[in-house]
Amino acid sequence: MCYYIDDVFLEEKLMSELSQVDIYTDGACSGNPGPGGWAAILKVGPYEKELSGFVPDTTNNRMELTAAIKGLSELNRPCSVNLYSDSAYLVRAFNEKWIENWQKNGWRNSAKQPVSNSDLWKELIDLTKQHEIRWIWVKGHADNPYNNRCDELAVQEIKQNS
Repeated sequence: MCYYIDDVFLEEKLMSELSQVDIYTDGACSGNPGPGGWAAILKVGPYEKELSGFVPDTTNNRMELTAAIKGLSELNRPCSVNLYSDSAYLVRAFNEKWIENWQKNGWRNSAKQPVSNSDLWKELIDLTKQHEIRWIWVKGHADNPYNNRCDELAVQEIKQNS
């Protein structure tokens, strides 16, 4: 069962019935590299929580990974998670087993070069061990209102902080 408690109090009975969490994530960067923002929306039953943050000098891929890390870090018990992202980089790394190959190859990619963002990938791998996660790609800037909201939040972080 998944317990999600932060600034929303849920009765124990209701909490024991919740095991499914949907997490929507997005990252943005003004320039690449440049100032960046990330955002995640967690949905548990009828409850939603928005998260976002800013990094002064980063890349778009790092913000995409950070959004997933921050979203998963909010969960305080093992959960069944649908994680939605418009980052093919993030989703394909898990669904197409890139991560397994990187680990087997000593964090080298198929071109024998060091894997970019390995620090974030390792953090993400640690978080995935606690949950059952389905990695779901969604088209960015399209008809998914939660992905669009994440994009708004990430861009807003850049505008407010740069």
